[in-house]
Amino acid sequence: MTPIILDMDPGIDDAVALSIALTNPELDIKLLTSVAGNVSVDKTTTNLLKLTTFFKQTQVPVARGAAAPLKKAFVDASYIHGVSGMPGYEFPTVTTQALTTDAVSAMAKVLSEAPEPMTIVATGSYTNIALLIQKHPEVISQIKNFVLMGGSLSGGNVSSVAEFNIFTDPDAAAVVFKSGVPIVMIGLDVTLKALLSLETIDAVAGLGEAGNMLHKLMTAYGDSEPGGKPMHDVNTICYLLNPEFYTTKDYWVDVITDGPASGATIADTQNRWSNGKINAKVAVDIDAQAFEKWFIAQIPAMNQYCEGAV
Repeated sequence: MTPIILDMDPGIDDAVALSIALTNPELDIKLLTSVAGNVSVDKTTTNLLKLTTFFKQTQVPVARGAAAPLKKAFVDASYIHGVSGMPGYEFPTVTTQALTTDAVSAMAKVLSEAPEPMTIVATGSYTNIALLIQKHPEVISQIKNFVLMGGSLSGGNVSSVAEFNIFTDPDAAAVVFKSGVPIVMIGLDVTLKALLSLETIDAVAGLGEAGNMLHKLMTAYGDSEPGGKPMHDVNTICYLLNPEFYTTKDYWVDVITDGPASGATIADTQNRWSNGKINAKVAVDIDAQAFEKWFIAQIPAMNQYCEGAV
């Protein structure tokens, strides 16, 4: 099993990604942390607890993270993800609470006690991991890499150049990309190709209670493209388990933190300013058919974890 820390802001596509991660025997989630993003941090924390309860994985600790970006004002994406962040399904009553320890302290503890460096997967804004880098430099060597959903080399989804997670807290993203920790950047260049067709989403409804839950969430999801709906954050989990689905290129990536291009991720594709340095492995293409086939195959196995869920 691969031990990971998952930092999230569920959010529908986060919820789908977490559903796979919680029920996949190849992944060992040592800590779940919430961050403000798609909805407020109170709601994202509750949503993590809803999912660990639903899948009877309440032994996975949940820690509440940052309520706002490092510098800019917080603006959510409830217009895409609904007021709660996970609308459409009536989840069972939450039976656990978040840790009394905040997300950054909890991350530092897990990393310091880990026998070997661990992967941190982030599918929301990067505020928590930027604060971890700033407040606990002693654990940076215990981070194997960051697998990040975010960024784009080909245009944005909240501005002409910026992807939502980077745009939400560009200052945090800049800290992360300058941290020296190896980064896998999985952005819109691939997530907008990895679409689930409406036929696939409809078919998911018949794949047990887990499929029923996911179908209702995905149906309520306000993000769509010609040909289907992108499940952006699911790509981080898919990459961990199936890196061969993805084509990547090594680049130096800078983050723009202010002005009209705030939130843009700029790769030095022509080696104009980075002097050959590299800070990110950037996903630039994907086998979309393999992704969709893999996604569908995950769902039946989830049902053993949620038997009796209502």
